[in-house]
Amino acid sequence: MGKIYVTSDIHGQYQKYRKIFDALPLREEDSLFVLGDVVDRGPEPMGILLDMMERPNVFPLLGNHEMMALTCLKLLCREITEDALENLAPEELQGLLDWLADGGRATLDDFTALSPEQRQAVMEYFGEFSLYEELTVEGREYVLVHAGLENFSPEKKLTEYALEEMILAWPDYDKVYFPGKYLVTGHTPTRLIPQNQGQDRIYQGNGHIAIDCGCAYGGPLGVFCLNDGREWYLE
Repeated sequence: MGKIYVTSDIHGQYQKYRKIFDALPLREEDSLFVLGDVVDRGPEPMGILLDMMERPNVFPLLGNHEMMALTCLKLLCREITEDALENLAPEELQGLLDWLADGGRATLDDFTALSPEQRQAVMEYFGEFSLYEELTVEGREYVLVHAGLENFSPEKKLTEYALEEMILAWPDYDKVYFPGKYLVTGHTPTRLIPQNQGQDRIYQGNGHIAIDCGCAYGGPLGVFCLNDGREWYLE
């Protein structure tokens, strides 16, 4: 069995993303799980997606920024023009404006520069993003999800959580969600976790492994190995 790596919240930082394959390096038998928010904010999200698409051992999970991008690009991908904007319903236009205000402009500009064939391929690739993953590595059990598990209940199956409960939640890092099992998340920059004391470093505690090290805000891209707990910080 190869090694299992996780990273998250790359946010268009293509140069940091590329360093993953120099630092690890990722062998054919290894796997890299990307826990969402590949797009928005940074300048080269399409470069990251196009590269991920060519790697059979890279597995993407859905983040809230993919959900926003997918919703808006579906409205615009036929023809991105002023006419297309004028014909949007009010709620569609508001959704587009919210996305652009939350970093979507970089994704829209990068997407627009693609060929029609590449645009179609990217849209189809978004459909391959999973909502969560359950893994057993070296005898330890892990639940991988972009943000967390809102309205958590020990009796609640992962299949019973709504989309928004997995891609928008901020976990309670004082709470053990699964005794004997680890919850691995991105979404919340680790500098904002009080127990992490403002550090752009992977946080571990109470069964949590939080890996968003603020790549979009000047921090490093964090990578964590589930096999041995090794950490990488790519500037």
